[in-house]
Amino acid sequence: MPVRMTLPPTLADRLATSDRPLVGMWVCSGSALNAEIAAGSGLDVVLIDAEHSPNGPESIIAQLHAVAAYPVVPLVRPPFGDTVVIKQYLDLGVQNLLVPMVDSAEQATEVVRAVRYPPLGVRGVGSALARSSRWNRVPGYLADASSTISLFVQVESQSAVEHVAEIVAVDGVDGILVGPADLAASMGHLGGQGHPEVVDGVLRSIRAAVAAGKPCGVNAFDPAAADRYLAAGAAFVLVGADVSLLARASEALAARFIADASVASDASTDAQRASY
Repeated sequence: MPVRMTLPPTLADRLATSDRPLVGMWVCSGSALNAEIAAGSGLDVVLIDAEHSPNGPESIIAQLHAVAAYPVVPLVRPPFGDTVVIKQYLDLGVQNLLVPMVDSAEQATEVVRAVRYPPLGVRGVGSALARSSRWNRVPGYLADASSTISLFVQVESQSAVEHVAEIVAVDGVDGILVGPADLAASMGHLGGQGHPEVVDGVLRSIRAAVAAGKPCGVNAFDPAAADRYLAAGAAFVLVGADVSLLARASEALAARFIADASVASDASTDAQRASY
């Protein structure tokens, strides 16, 4: 007899039952090892990125395998909201999908159709071949597939903020994630995630999501910004990334030891000179 499977709760489920905001980080290296390290950190969410990171289907499924043993929610971002790409990600077993650059309710509606089987959507049926149903070991998968998937869309442009109430109201959109970096760029403040207009756009998005009864997440690597958005009602925040943590930590090592070595060398030279 084959093993009958029950899929884990989605991010939407976890947010609905949590008594506090969730906190997560990005894994952008394409490394299953890094994903597993992040999954065991005590954080709630690991976001596996394929928009700005060297990830394809093979590395994504390896990372899903790596984090599966840990009490963490994997959220996966495809490079764009293409129906075929979304179908492939879902068949890999991605249960929590984050679609970037959604600027309107019409775009959000098309993404919802991409994650649902007919007659409610256009997702291709390949469950017998796919990890999503554990190769038909999840009883009733075709009928219940929508309940095993949570869909989040990214609000990261001025146009998206202007239409955020309509986007978050779309049936099938479980929540939104605001991206202040792209939002700042679209507002003419490239690199200015703390600009008052950008902050106002983020807060406006949080308020719209709260009013619609749906969770809003924010990408906020600056702790003060994360605190501000949590206080405003953000349901989850993403506070770091594996690649940036490694970059900053390795720079700190270089500054600590190479700078000290240089000072020590200079002091030794001065001492030698004084002894002559």
